[in-house]
Amino acid sequence: MTRDTLLIASGGMDSTTMLYEYAERIALAVTFNYGSNHNAREIECARYNCERLGIKLLVIDLPFIGKLFNSSLLSGADAIPDGRYDDENMRSTVVPFRNGIMLAIAAGIAESEGLTRLMMANHSGDHAIYPDCRPEFVAAMGGAIAAGTYEHIVLDTPYTNISKTDIARRGAALGIDYSHTYSCYRGGARHCGTCGTCTERRQAFAEAGIPDPTEYISEQ
Repeated sequence: MTRDTLLIASGGMDSTTMLYEYAERIALAVTFNYGSNHNAREIECARYNCERLGIKLLVIDLPFIGKLFNSSLLSGADAIPDGRYDDENMRSTVVPFRNGIMLAIAAGIAESEGLTRLMMANHSGDHAIYPDCRPEFVAAMGGAIAAGTYEHIVLDTPYTNISKTDIARRGAALGIDYSHTYSCYRGGARHCGTCGTCTERRQAFAEAGIPDPTEYISEQ
């Protein structure tokens, strides 16, 4: 199979599952260091899994996001609220237009590298709180990327309408070791267990009937 794809790999469960599921097509992965609380741990996981699969990873620094954008995800562990993704207080974790910025950069890299497909691992659980993960955003951004590149690069987001539980099931079938993924918005050595992304991670494993390898501070 032709390696024609660039993947945005955060180091979390979703993009790591996509990395393994589509490994035969992925020529290059990129991850972004933009100043989030959990960036360092995510990047460590992205690097581990890319090295394991023999896929080159680019780490791209975007310091202006941490300096200029307003989000609790950029403001330290104490700023992160507890709750679920569909709770109103989780809006504080939105980094404005983050995926739009990252996709634009990734599209430029993909075209520079002669690649014709770009992948992002947004899923249905993101829709409640993150506008730049929703189907209408994906459709609009995909149109802009195709129109703005000579080779009409395709934005492929196959997880858009499936849940994190579905993703966990796919990963289990692929034999992915999810202990080498990171989710917690607080960015500590152990997952806090109570922020929105920890709550969603717990739920995905439980609903999928898969043992959860994550060490949480709070066992709830």
